[in-house]
Amino acid sequence: MVRWEDDHMTEPSEQSVSTRRAAALAGHTGDSPLARELLADADPGTRATALGALNRLGDLTLDELLQALTDPAPTVRRRGCEESVIWSGSVGDPQDPVIALAVARLLDDENHTVVETAAWACGERPPVTAATLDRLCTVATGHADALCREAAVAALGALGDIGGLPAILEATGDKATVRRRAMIALAPFDGPEVDAALQRGHEDRDWQVRQAAEDLSS
Repeated sequence: MVRWEDDHMTEPSEQSVSTRRAAALAGHTGDSPLARELLADADPGTRATALGALNRLGDLTLDELLQALTDPAPTVRRRGCEESVIWSGSVGDPQDPVIALAVARLLDDENHTVVETAAWACGERPPVTAATLDRLCTVATGHADALCREAAVAALGALGDIGGLPAILEATGDKATVRRRAMIALAPFDGPEVDAALQRGHEDRDWQVRQAAEDLSS
């Protein structure tokens, strides 16, 4: 993802580095028992790495992924969102409804990096429920963090659901980074409102917004 914030803003201990390496190695050597054991490690980075190892091995269970998505540590919740995209399927495949709901709930997470990652994940496994679409629209237009708004706008564009269009259009008036993403997110849509937004994009003060609008209009 575009941003990473350590849960405690401190360097991991030597022991934590060792267990993280062991968890990562387990994913490459087929050692599911060790990876599963390390899912309960005290170090969040180790738990996150072990989660990825089990998913890599195709041995991550629904309950284990759900536990990660509700872990006390943002590092693990973020990793759970990331792993959900390739768990029991791949990008573009419908998601298990239980996992989809758990990921969508993280759109309300107190940690901005978790919200950002959850928004991205929601856009990778369509379709989403009406409630999730509404929440993505709320994040796209009202979240305090610009990276969260940007990720939600991108997800709405990836989903291509007409219900997300008003939020994308509103985002074309946000700060430059979000406007750029909003222009790209207009790609699946057409109509007078979309044409008007693209025309405004041609005159935007940010050259990347102008370029995106030009690319879509050509």
